[in-house]
Amino acid sequence: MATYVIGDLQGCYDDLMRLLDKIEYDSSNDELWFAGDIVNRGPKSLECLRFVKELGDSGKMVLGNHDFHLLAAYTGLDKYRAKTDTLQPILKADDVDELVNWLRHQPLMVEHSTLPVVMVHAGIPPQWTIEQAKDYAKEVEAVIQADDWKQSLKHHLFGSEPNEWSDKLRGWDRIRYILNALVRMRYCDKNGKLDFKSKMAPTDKTHKAKYQPWFTIDERKNLDKQIFFGHWSTLGAIDAYKIHSTDTGCLWGGELTAYCLETDERHTVGCAENYRK
Repeated sequence: MATYVIGDLQGCYDDLMRLLDKIEYDSSNDELWFAGDIVNRGPKSLECLRFVKELGDSGKMVLGNHDFHLLAAYTGLDKYRAKTDTLQPILKADDVDELVNWLRHQPLMVEHSTLPVVMVHAGIPPQWTIEQAKDYAKEVEAVIQADDWKQSLKHHLFGSEPNEWSDKLRGWDRIRYILNALVRMRYCDKNGKLDFKSKMAPTDKTHKAKYQPWFTIDERKNLDKQIFFGHWSTLGAIDAYKIHSTDTGCLWGGELTAYCLETDERHTVGCAENYRK
């Protein structure tokens, strides 16, 4: 049995199939973990979403920012942008209600039952422990899984403020920070203040800047487990700092990655086509 963590699909279904062939995926024994952003911008978001859903107990995923984009589009909050998004086939599918209902019941963080491994989409702020992050993730999950989730999403969940963590945060400010940290974060400062402006990979000058990659902050409190994440395609493959980045830019003409937890091996396939030329 093997467990593979797979980076952001974003609708790259054909590349996923080639990757599964390469690793000789055995659906009866192997488990697939997806680091979020299953859908959007690639050509086959509907196929990707259906595939992950149909895995049942042999698959796990965490919600990414593009998955939340789909939830927003479903509620009517975020208008479909034909030039950039590929959500229309999902929104027009006969099983869209079933798919969206399944999607909103997926977690923001998962933990391996025996290995010291957790997975989130973007990262974990340096001031949070693993246990705290698990509890905070559940706070957001409760909102998305509630009966009134559409109203909560429409009126409260989107926005970049507050961008700094405090134990005193309450209500929607607290929920919004937790959500942004887990699904949008790349750079932050030592207090967990989030910077959403920079999406590029770190440079030699980064260590002198106020904002640094979340996983390089000194005195991180979440070093007791290996953290797998996606989201940051310009970062590339990194296996250091007790983190493993899995978004290797398939959508942009890069690679799709599957990391085997049991062997600590990366497996990749090159993207058949640059979908975002």
